[in-house]
Amino acid sequence: MGSGKEIKLILENGEEFKGFSFGAEHSVSGEVVFNTGMVGYPESLTDPSYRGQILVLTYPLIGNYGVPGKEAENNILKHFESGKIQVQALAVSDYSSEYSHWNAKKSLAEWLKEEDIPAIYGIDTRRLTKTLREKGAMPGKIVFEGEDVNFYDPNTADIVKEVTAKEPIIYNEKPNQKKVVVVDCGVKNNIIRNLIQRNLTVVRVPYYHDFLQQFFDGLLISNGPGDPKMCKETIYNVGRALKHGIPTFGICLGNQILALAAGGNTYKLKYGHRSQNQPAILSRTKRCFITTQNHGFAVDMKSLSNEWQEFFANANDGTNEGIKHKTKPFMSVQFHPEGHSGPEDTNFLFDEFVKMLK
Repeated sequence: MGSGKEIKLILENGEEFKGFSFGAEHSVSGEVVFNTGMVGYPESLTDPSYRGQILVLTYPLIGNYGVPGKEAENNILKHFESGKIQVQALAVSDYSSEYSHWNAKKSLAEWLKEEDIPAIYGIDTRRLTKTLREKGAMPGKIVFEGEDVNFYDPNTADIVKEVTAKEPIIYNEKPNQKKVVVVDCGVKNNIIRNLIQRNLTVVRVPYYHDFLQQFFDGLLISNGPGDPKMCKETIYNVGRALKHGIPTFGICLGNQILALAAGGNTYKLKYGHRSQNQPAILSRTKRCFITTQNHGFAVDMKSLSNEWQEFFANANDGTNEGIKHKTKPFMSVQFHPEGHSGPEDTNFLFDEFVKMLK
């Protein structure tokens, strides 16, 4: 455990949690959410789906294996899901200032301070998590003495614009390869890696981009933060792609956007699913997969026409975990088949997507 200034995490309902700073020293606000995974903080902190959120890790000891270096392959960082830390702040029970790992280059505290991200340790994360589970995810703030901030709810903003690519980026361009457009709503690096591994040319475009102006074989709608209904241009363009019959695969936020583009509806979950241990059942079977998830909204399956069927469902609460068109090459999942961190049991879905690219 390190040492730092005494600070507070304050929830919108007035609950306070006193602890100590081990990151950047400034006050910040965001939606407070919890993740029940045991490992994977470098990947989680750089996941764009956490943009605007204060992340609470329920596993008690964090920081003991440090932070890896920024090696890259195919212009993609190997050990991170984006180019920077995306969370507003981090909250943990016990921070380990001493770390040990063959691939570690620095401590978690050093990394947080470099990227100007506040962090608090020494709080009762069990009590905090129970509050969020019972009352729902809510705005909160980390406050340093003498520097207060207003509560901020990222779901009321078009926050995807903060994490999308600024212009199209092409990966793995080779002749005679299938070409896939990735609508970047905050795409995780490992999604792009999985497409490259399957010998696909990847064209990564901003979430508002009119991708129908170019030729391509398939469409992937990525993960990302916030309320899917804020992505109005994305929903419109995906709807046009569906009318053209373009093979389409949605992941996480992409599942919700596909549903909205198909005329369905989405709603906010009480506290969401965030971990590497979420069970998802393949519909019309008894097969259950353990999946990585990070989302606060879900698809209302009843809002879709009978042309669509449920693909997966969550074994814990029965909420939708994917949709699939009965006759056309359109499918999506609410979880992350690319894992990283987490199990890769559903990685085969990328192969199913490739088969759709006729």
